[in-house]
Amino acid sequence: MADFISPKEFRNKIDRDESFHLIDTRSESDYDEWHINEAINIPYSEESGSLDEFLSSEKFDPGDQIITVCAKGVTSAALAEKLEAKGFSDVKTIKGGLRAWSGFYDRVPISTEDDDLVIVQLQRRAKGCLGYIVGSKKSGEAAAVDVSRYTKEFLDAATELGLKITHVLDTHVHADHISGGRELATKLGVDYFLGSGVNERKPDFDYVPVKSNQVLEVGGHQIKAIHTPGHTTEMTSWLVEAEALISGDSLFVDSIGRTELEFEEDAERGAVLQYRSLLEKVLSLPDRTKILPGHFSVSDSGESGGVTPGTPVFSTIGYLRKNNKALQMEKEEFVDYMFQNVPTKPPNYEEVIGINLGRQERGSEEEEIELELGPNRCAASEESMVDSS
Repeated sequence: MADFISPKEFRNKIDRDESFHLIDTRSESDYDEWHINEAINIPYSEESGSLDEFLSSEKFDPGDQIITVCAKGVTSAALAEKLEAKGFSDVKTIKGGLRAWSGFYDRVPISTEDDDLVIVQLQRRAKGCLGYIVGSKKSGEAAAVDVSRYTKEFLDAATELGLKITHVLDTHVHADHISGGRELATKLGVDYFLGSGVNERKPDFDYVPVKSNQVLEVGGHQIKAIHTPGHTTEMTSWLVEAEALISGDSLFVDSIGRTELEFEEDAERGAVLQYRSLLEKVLSLPDRTKILPGHFSVSDSGESGGVTPGTPVFSTIGYLRKNNKALQMEKEEFVDYMFQNVPTKPPNYEEVIGINLGRQERGSEEEEIELELGPNRCAASEESMVDSS
């Protein structure tokens, strides 16, 4: 019988830098679309060729630690059992496969100057999605920002800190993953907030529209809405006191948000809006302000660009002002850059947007996992725009 390990146990092995061979048993095409970093693709099925031939072509030592993975953990478990029968002594399978790994989260505290202010960053490792719990130790109240459909992760993170979620906020209508914001707000009986620009997109659900510069009070702390359209019409960054800007998909630690997904027919407008949002609004904030983005980059090969998952993902206004080349461009150059650097679109993005606008019914758990598989593709460039030399 296969020896399963949980996604958390697999994460721990990565973080401890253990030596192991990770074997991805899916088809070559599925592997090429997205896989875990350093996974070895060896397509396997009960009907596929001789196991002896397969083993002889791959120079593994029977004493090596081997971890197998597939989409659901079924085929990979079958391979693990075969390997054990062939004398491999340390073989494990990721329980639930890549579907389970795609939904695994790290909870990472972000340091604050105000001892009462709590900010926790929820990192979805496989996809690079980031969400936040922002709260007050004294009052016990908190806001949840950019909640994914894995709402329990956000509830558990707040509970662990002794906080009660009283506000649910989204930075924008997401294109790469299904938002759980409305679901969580409904479950808790609290308001769900979006930037008022979302009115243009005619969402089919109840929400509280927040005007630019409007302030929400959460446990005695101020969270100010700063409209930063460009990635989308309603893109809103949330300024937490004077300490941190939860920037959604407007500004990342290594890039800026793409603009053509919503503004495809009027791409120049989107690029100009993005320029004004970043250069005239975001860069007007103090240099020490932390930038807490909505994503970090993950490549199709599972590499996390420029960040270490499980550690705080943030930058500062001062650092990005000096080192992000996009923030040093004149408007015409900026707009041209946005046209010339259009990355691959997120898979199933039109369907995901339809769900997040309330125009399309949510599917089954299986269907939603399939919709979301793979990394986010929300940045304007697949290469880093930040000079870290």
